[in-house]
Amino acid sequence: MTRKLNRNYSLSARTKGPLNISDVGPRFGSTKLAAAAIRGALTLAVLSALLLIGARPTQAQTGTVLYTFTGGSDGGGPESRLISDGVGNFYGTTVVGGLGYGTVFELSPNGSEGWNETVLYSFTGGADGANPTYSYVIFDSGGNLYGTAYGGGTNGYGVVFELSPAGKSWTETVLYSFAGGTDGANPVNGLILDPAGNLYGKTYYGGGHTYGTVFELSPSSGGWTEQVICAGDYAFGNSDAGLTMDAAGNIFTAGFWQVFELSPNGSGGWTPTVIHSFTYGTKDGYYPQGTPVLDQAGNLYGTTYDGGANNYGTVYKLSPGTNGKWTETILYSFKSNGEDGFGPWAGIVFDAAGNIYGTTVVGGDGNGGTVFELVAAVGTGSYKEKVLWRFNGRDGDGPLGSLILDSAGNLYGTAYDGGGPGKFGVVFEVNPLISLF
Repeated sequence: MTRKLNRNYSLSARTKGPLNISDVGPRFGSTKLAAAAIRGALTLAVLSALLLIGARPTQAQTGTVLYTFTGGSDGGGPESRLISDGVGNFYGTTVVGGLGYGTVFELSPNGSEGWNETVLYSFTGGADGANPTYSYVIFDSGGNLYGTAYGGGTNGYGVVFELSPAGKSWTETVLYSFAGGTDGANPVNGLILDPAGNLYGKTYYGGGHTYGTVFELSPSSGGWTEQVICAGDYAFGNSDAGLTMDAAGNIFTAGFWQVFELSPNGSGGWTPTVIHSFTYGTKDGYYPQGTPVLDQAGNLYGTTYDGGANNYGTVYKLSPGTNGKWTETILYSFKSNGEDGFGPWAGIVFDAAGNIYGTTVVGGDGNGGTVFELVAAVGTGSYKEKVLWRFNGRDGDGPLGSLILDSAGNLYGTAYDGGGPGKFGVVFEVNPLISLF
């Protein structure tokens, strides 16, 4: 039973999905290019640092709303995961609000146990881009932010952008505007950065078969050069799943029903390899989403929105073997029992002990989704699920972005819907010490 999220976005209907191409606003303006000296290792370092846990306090588990969006100038509909700058501030995007086409925001502690939100940039829907969709932002070593917007740009098919701090304000530079053809259309789920300063991302549409692309942007004299490193077919394409890169420079991502590895071939090109095909059976998942995550042993973890023993989604593990073969293990199959969540959309994160954390879009007793933990049973390779938080609408509804974990063991994330009267989403914190239920 497929419960794929609706990609049509309507402010009145509050559907949980991004926009159609026709909804992204005007297609005009010019593209401003700028070269940047980027050290890509920082992206992976920031994400890795957020997964390291120090000693946990002894207080009971709690869930807290840090900020509720109004849908106005502050933004609305946060779909992305957050990132941290290492000094306690969080950064993310909203798909709407601001000037009407989404924002990039900063959330900072105010010193009085509260949080202040600052909009760093509001998209106009024109040449600067529109509606960043599942699009987290990343830092370079100079403190600049990079991300993608699903629509807008010179041709109306989305952009890759850079935000640079300039005193108390930020300046946007469009690095690339998609043309909607073989170069791709409508980028989703943010970017990754390699040590040479190249950016990599994914488009939902475009490419030779219109099923989307994986692209590379390389800084060059006076601008950036785009090349498509993989153009998808049906199995690959039209997927919101993000990218991850291993230490050898291989990229992993998921398509509609397969997981792929893209490997540099030494001649400037890339070789795609299918490492797993989902079968939509009770012993397998289906419709992988979120960004795959690698552990130190090279195993790949992720979530499927459907499939599993109960057809309500799974957490899976893929383990590399000999001759390029990978073996799948289903770590957990979600249930629809009024307590457990189902429909995991956002992928997972680890703590240092190997416990797994993630979210579901729906389920729980409030049917607004859950935050869950899979606790590793020492020496067995098995996991037991704890539901840490169940969203009830007032404290958020429908978390779509993956979680991050700080050194004190606190989890942070966004919920696309719910919160205040307008239901434009929230930023939340959960301390996963013990189950609330």
